[in-house]
Amino acid sequence: MDDLELTPIRTPSSACVFGASGGIGRALCQSLAAGGCERIYAGSRSGAVPQDAAFQGFSFDLEDEASIAAAAAMMRAEPPEWVIVATGVLTLPDGTGPERSYKRLESSTMAEVFAHNTIGPALIAKHMLPLMPRGAPFTFAALSARVGSISDNRLGGWHSYRASKAALNMLLKNFALEMARTHPDSVIVGLHPGTVDSALSAPFQSGLAEGQLTAPQDAAANLLGVLARLGPAQSGRVFDFRGEEVPA
Repeated sequence: MDDLELTPIRTPSSACVFGASGGIGRALCQSLAAGGCERIYAGSRSGAVPQDAAFQGFSFDLEDEASIAAAAAMMRAEPPEWVIVATGVLTLPDGTGPERSYKRLESSTMAEVFAHNTIGPALIAKHMLPLMPRGAPFTFAALSARVGSISDNRLGGWHSYRASKAALNMLLKNFALEMARTHPDSVIVGLHPGTVDSALSAPFQSGLAEGQLTAPQDAAANLLGVLARLGPAQSGRVFDFRGEEVPA
């Protein structure tokens, strides 16, 4: 985190969290509010939010672009300084888990994983990035994963999940390069939160070493601390919860 420690800490007065009902997303909203963020757009399927003046709820569905477009339109007059996409799947709702072998690949499973982990966040970027002012800093971050690193892949397996996160990382790099041409103060990054005690990791927690599982509130504090130190020089990259860059 050496290069990040030289960057002044920034904290937003407004933020938006897509996926605010999930373990990490909920914790991010709570941490933002506790840190003094004055307006927090909190998005989930239901649109329900805590009874707090800082929160403004909205509903969206990652597989329904119209709902994402409507959410962005609602924020157009007062766009958030930070947008955090805290969505993703590892195990599908029907219990289908990550494939450990290429022999288990199914086109329908791959399509659903990519819809949630890659296409959905890309569509959020499509509709949220145009709201960002050219003359002011803003941050767009999406939860990624270390297993999306191609050069760091030493075990294989988890094919759809790995591939969907690698594709997400490439899209974030593309968005960063494109936005830098018109928005030089923009920061667009991926975030690896570590192994968080959430519904996503629940089926895979039994074999973890002691201390490897992070509580959602701690994960949120870690991620916000990293985001607060990122500047345009780090845009297009992926960072873990310690502020260390995840290799491509």
